[in-house]
Amino acid sequence: MKENIPNIYSFKVKKITGEDQLLSAYRNKVVLIVNTASECGFTPQLGELQQLKDEINNPDFEILGFPTNDFGKQEPLNGDDISSFCEINHGVKFPVFDKIMVRGVHAHPLYQFLSDKKLNTKLSSIPRWNFHKYLINKKGEVEDYFFPFTKPLSSKLKKKVLRLLAHNTTK
Repeated sequence: MKENIPNIYSFKVKKITGEDQLLSAYRNKVVLIVNTASECGFTPQLGELQQLKDEINNPDFEILGFPTNDFGKQEPLNGDDISSFCEINHGVKFPVFDKIMVRGVHAHPLYQFLSDKKLNTKLSSIPRWNFHKYLINKKGEVEDYFFPFTKPLSSKLKKKVLRLLAHNTTK
């Protein structure tokens, strides 16, 4: 058994309201982290992500959205406008955080961690576009990733989420 495997729990992010949120609030949950944008061809995935959350219907599963303007400047909105867009146009009820950078030297520390195997000890996968998805296990460790063209309701993604939910991490 590996000890001290890096996880997401030490990271702090900003809520859309500007308040800090520690990701340790999601301890013991399976988490799907997605970089989003409101003017992207993949934007309908916002509704599909909410549908995935609703279908799985498990309090131990959470989706976290991180808007970014890194790709084609496809996120012109800020703050409450992002939240309103997601809720009104796609029925999003899962947490959507403040806009961040997800790649390059100015990437948010969370995304530096998610995308670099040297930091997360599991995989390297830098987002190449909006709606890149990282799957986090109940220990807060990076488990897998999915490219933007992998739809949230795909059997591949759903099976992996359900498998992680079924895995008991307590001793």
